[in-house]
Amino acid sequence: MPLSEEELRLLEQMERALSEEDPKFASTLRGTTLRQAARRRAIAAGVVFAAGIAVMMGGAVSGIWPLGVLGFLIMLGSATLLLGALRGQRGVGDPHVTAHPSGFGVVDGGRSRGSRGSGSSGFMATLQARWRRRRERGGF
Repeated sequence: MPLSEEELRLLEQMERALSEEDPKFASTLRGTTLRQAARRRAIAAGVVFAAGIAVMMGGAVSGIWPLGVLGFLIMLGSATLLLGALRGQRGVGDPHVTAHPSGFGVVDGGRSRGSRGSGSSGFMATLQARWRRRRERGGF
């Protein structure tokens, strides 16, 4: 017996909520791991990067500078995707970091961890604590 429209809608809402709450568990249920997805993105970005090099060199050899600029932009975009995919692979193994749909790791407390490591997050935690104390006191 097929599901009604309302049952399908409720099922989709539950799937979305699960994916937002625990993306690692949701990807396990789907059959792909976050590490595999990050690896696929990294490989695709590497191929596009190589294509960008070819376009840029083609523009340089033919003397058409807009083609060279386009190749550079392709390389820049693919390098950005490659770094994001590599960051995603590294964050999967860390037990304190959960994957987030945005591609950035989220630390246990819900604070996002910057690329500079614990030094910058400690600085931000200090600033947030100061701001919280000021608000609790009722002024600056």
